[in-house]
Amino acid sequence: MRRASRLAHNFSFYGNKDSADWDISPYTPSIQSDVIHEILPVGMLQCNCSIFGDEQSREAIVVDPGDDIAKITSLLDRHGLTVKAIVITHAHIDHIGGAAKLKALTGAPVYMNQNDAELYAHLDTQASWLGIEPPSRTQIDSPAREGDRLTLGDAQFHILHTPGHTQGSISIWIPAENKLIAGDTLFRDSIGRTDLPGGDGRQILRSIHEKLLALPETAVVIPGHGPNTTIGREKERNPFLQAL
Repeated sequence: MRRASRLAHNFSFYGNKDSADWDISPYTPSIQSDVIHEILPVGMLQCNCSIFGDEQSREAIVVDPGDDIAKITSLLDRHGLTVKAIVITHAHIDHIGGAAKLKALTGAPVYMNQNDAELYAHLDTQASWLGIEPPSRTQIDSPAREGDRLTLGDAQFHILHTPGHTQGSISIWIPAENKLIAGDTLFRDSIGRTDLPGGDGRQILRSIHEKLLALPETAVVIPGHGPNTTIGREKERNPFLQAL
């Protein structure tokens, strides 16, 4: 993709707080655990792409390969990983823009909630908002529905349907790792914006309250952009959640 015009500097798909105001000191690109987990900010909007790998099988799940596919495949190669699934938290271009290219390179199926199909069909419109060329699209191989699970080694990846930022937004809860991939639903000190097509302010708060805040307070939250946080921290300090 060619780089953005000036318009892009004043536009984001994700949160209600300027990312320049985030304290990113606790953020580290790699989380050390029993499962390989690399976090790679990709693209002009620095979407947090997560690469999970199993130490034994060397299989991998890639979440939100929005762009910079060469960097993603370089990390995969460094760990000797083969992609078994590509999971999309929602169909905004900064999260799904590189899915077609990664699928073409790896042959891995793409998982996305079907409620974002219409949004994905209009990648060209999203690209115009950012002043970039629209990326190629690919077939969605499997719907990522509430209650679905993917397995990587001993770890189960639980799909939570968390609409509000978009109608097809999902989060991914990994109990064995005590980690939540939150997409653009929950951020450190913020929540996802809801003023774009498919957004619903009441719905996103309901999703967070019913699905995410019910998780352990120690759970590490990896948002779609910016620094990691925990469920407990956001319960206590996130200004958008204090009335819940």
